[in-house]
Amino acid sequence: MLFETLKIQVSEILKKEDFSVTDRLHLICQLLNENIQYYDWVGFYFRNGDKEELKLHTYVGEETDHVIIPFGKGICGQVAISNENFVVPDVQAQDNYIACSFTVKSEIVVPLFKNGENIGQIDIDSETIDAFSEKDERFLEFINKEVAKILV
Repeated sequence: MLFETLKIQVSEILKKEDFSVTDRLHLICQLLNENIQYYDWVGFYFRNGDKEELKLHTYVGEETDHVIIPFGKGICGQVAISNENFVVPDVQAQDNYIACSFTVKSEIVVPLFKNGENIGQIDIDSETIDAFSEKDERFLEFINKEVAKILV
């Protein structure tokens, strides 16, 4: 039920045309971080122009040094290439993981498509091991589809 309520709130945020895209994305990050107990860090990365790298657009949570992530590096960089959701139940068991914080136990990254092209992603870290389920994946896919509608 929580996800259904949050979907409505996400849609309302995205309708705020008097807010910039960045501000609306930041409000979504805040909404998720404040309402889903195990969403400890929430951010949006987007392709950095024509470069083979992602650039952090906005986030809520502990400060990160990972503002730029090359394609193929870490979970986010792998999703930029694979175009598929990546759920990591235990980051310690992942070979190609870029540690943002020693408190992070699991991560989910869902690609964001515009006109069939992977242009970015939503990235969520949790301090809870094995925090994410298929329901989280479907919820984040919904968010990304809605976000794509406001992107030029």
